[in-house]
Amino acid sequence: MKKGFFLIFTLFVLALNTQAQTQSKDEKEVAAAVAKLRQGMLDGDKNALDQVTSADLTYGHSNGKLEDKATFISVLASGENDFVTMDVTDQTIKILGNTAIVRHNFSAQTNNGGTPGSTKLGVLLVWQKQQGKWKLVARQAFKLT
Repeated sequence: MKKGFFLIFTLFVLALNTQAQTQSKDEKEVAAAVAKLRQGMLDGDKNALDQVTSADLTYGHSNGKLEDKATFISVLASGENDFVTMDVTDQTIKILGNTAIVRHNFSAQTNNGGTPGSTKLGVLLVWQKQQGKWKLVARQAFKLT
């Protein structure tokens, strides 16, 4: 009897765990958009960055500096901000209708203006589904201790 209960309990827990790990279609699309944003930032790719950002983008840095879409893209495309490596960890995605809230930790090696550096940040991204595509509308970073 105890073995049967344990087996049923174990199967129940596994089923819940599998269900919790399954991403919805929107979550998968947002995760893909975040990956495209990351790659565009690494490559300084104007076209990729333009495709995943909203015209109304507000991009907040951990030092309080704010950029609009044009500035965000030009700073990366010009190499003024140059990411050598970029790792994203502990990412969560929450879908609320046509809005997605993404949180993750971000660590990178940089070469801004020829000066090597590194950074570790927490990041909040707000995405909105616009004309069937997920677009970044807001980003705010904060320094991790």
